Amino acid sequence: MAMAPIVKVVLGSIAFAIFWVLAVFPAVPLMPIGRTAGSLLGAMLMVIFRVITPDQAYAAIDLPILGLLFGTMVVSVYLERADMFVYLGKLLSWKSKGAKDLLCRICLISAISSAFFTNDTSCVVLTEFVLKIARQQNLPPHPFLLALASSANIGSSATPIGNPQNLVIAVQSKISFGNFLFGIFPAMFVGVIVNALILLCMYWKLLSVHKDEEDATMEVVTEEDVTSHRFSPAKLSHLTSSNSQEWNSELESINIYSYSNPIGPTDHSETIRNRGTLIESDNIHVSPNVNSYTSQVETLGNGGNPTESEIHKVPSLQSESVRHSISSKETADDGSMSSKCIPSLNGSEHQNSSSPKKWKRILLKTCVYLVTIGMLVALLLGLNMSWTAITAALALVLLDFKDAGPCLEKVSYLLLIFFCGMFITVDGFNKTGIPSNLWDFMEPYAKIDHIRGMAVLAAVIIVLSNLASNVPTVLLLGARVAASAAVISPASEKKAWLVLAWVSTVAGNLSLLGSAANLIVCEQARQAHHGYNLKFWSHLKFGVPSTIIVTAIGLTLIRV
Repeated sequence: MAMAPIVKVVLGSIAFAIFWVLAVFPAVPLMPIGRTAGSLLGAMLMVIFRVITPDQAYAAIDLPILGLLFGTMVVSVYLERADMFVYLGKLLSWKSKGAKDLLCRICLISAISSAFFTNDTSCVVLTEFVLKIARQQNLPPHPFLLALASSANIGSSATPIGNPQNLVIAVQSKISFGNFLFGIFPAMFVGVIVNALILLCMYWKLLSVHKDEEDATMEVVTEEDVTSHRFSPAKLSHLTSSNSQEWNSELESINIYSYSNPIGPTDHSETIRNRGTLIESDNIHVSPNVNSYTSQVETLGNGGNPTESEIHKVPSLQSESVRHSISSKETADDGSMSSKCIPSLNGSEHQNSSSPKKWKRILLKTCVYLVTIGMLVALLLGLNMSWTAITAALALVLLDFKDAGPCLEKVSYLLLIFFCGMFITVDGFNKTGIPSNLWDFMEPYAKIDHIRGMAVLAAVIIVLSNLASNVPTVLLLGARVAASAAVISPASEKKAWLVLAWVSTVAGNLSLLGSAANLIVCEQARQAHHGYNLKFWSHLKFGVPSTIIVTAIGLTLIRV
């Protein structure tokens, strides 16, 4: 492709540079507007600078990729509601046999969950589990956090729904879900094992000796705390106390009851205080937010019709699921009901209704798992990936049989908008002719049919993935690498797409800034109750050898 006029080249390069800076450094002091706004700014500049026309900008947005991304995020939200990630957290600590066993479990569970629920979601959910289990067993968190992030990246390479760049590759290459999985799975499986061995070799001494107990008065982390995590994919945030959820949910049920029972005022605040006394006697932690919520409930419960503003003051959470978790905590060790059960709002009527609600929740969870399995089967059969994911998402919405707003609010619409802006920005940069001319220079040295060319291609992808991020790298190189390989044979073209998926994903392990999953683990660990900071250089010390070794071994195992 010939170079565009010099004015278009310069202006297009400026727009892309602004996008790149804000995508890699979203909190840059001169313009701290974040990645999403940065991608929209880059797209707008491409149109304003007349690098592309408005119609070309709209055409650059890849709707199948956005549909697939949206569908998988909705399914992940419902899987979270069905306690899928709670069960994964329990697997980490179930009959653990020490630090080395825990590290291997983290590598395996992180890789598997990332392949089917995306690497970012797995890291959001599992980071706090890992931190709490490490603290419970008095272990240093650093190697376990590295294991979580790096294995999530490697595991996500195996499927088209594992990470965003794979979504792009699967849609553009038209490789079926099954062919994609069977082509990269051997490399992924061996890569996870090799990555775990590298971690064990680097931190063998650290994992062999437990950390000395720093403070005898430190809070003890119970198994309940380790398995009570909730997350919101949209904001990468979570609630770290299951008890806070339980109290908020119970208050919501009080609010509902106050509306449904207009016959005389009920002293709900006294009920709450009685419950607080019972819970404190059982040594269960009570969230400090209860007092503020109690005052709100008193306002609504002291007779009269509540105003609209008063109604919106009471928080709304997933009361049904949390009440079920409370009822499970009221069970004694021998399986019988504890004598200190929290009194119900409606007396015997509420107790009689608890069993149907329990079975309703079990039925809903079963439906969520069956729909998810059905989605994966449909993908393996080669059905359209975008519409399969959207269909599964809507099936879960219908089965839930209530307002889907709270679940749909957890979808990361910021990520979808970021993708729209990035599609336009990258398409504009492509039209400058710079990427094509750079590839024309590299193509003779990056032939996929011999080892030397494969090594050069892998090196280019790794460097670009860490400089420009992996999704823009795939958008810039994908069609060119595939076209070059198609000259050799159709099988080489397919292999080129799989190589691009494998290398661009594993390249995220090179540095702390190499992938969003790394940054998520770092930020989640820093914001945890007992925060821990992952440092750039300590990550690089592990990332460089791991990325090179795992990438090289995986390239020999990719099959078409």
